[in-house]
Amino acid sequence: MMTGPMKTRRQPLSLTALLAIGMCCSVCAQAGQDPPAPKKEQAPAPAAFNRLTVEVTGGEANKPVENASVYVKTVQEHTILKDKKTELNVKTNQRGIAHIPEPPVGRVLIQIVVPGWKTFGKWYEITDPNQVIKIHLERPPKWY
Repeated sequence: MMTGPMKTRRQPLSLTALLAIGMCCSVCAQAGQDPPAPKKEQAPAPAAFNRLTVEVTGGEANKPVENASVYVKTVQEHTILKDKKTELNVKTNQRGIAHIPEPPVGRVLIQIVVPGWKTFGKWYEITDPNQVIKIHLERPPKWY
């Protein structure tokens, strides 16, 4: 059951909408142009982002090493404040590839840790954010 106030509330809203549409059409008619088409919302274009690729292989057969922890460490040296240290950890996929999104440009330490393989660590100079770094791991020596 509708009450009187509900009808009066709906009428001003519809009248306001009709007046706005009418004004838009009259302005366009005066200018001699077609009414503006409603803008379609476009999906944002996929942003081309930078990512460093680390390929990890191991052994004499150069097979990909999967599930290896890849650590990327940087140090921003400051003269007055403490040095800022950042670290990023990613894992390699079945093909032995790890992608580091938006890598820092400059001097970075890349460390690879995987059970059953020698731990690897080396400083690299990253000049191109889309650089590919290939790392080869060795088996640890038998000590017995």
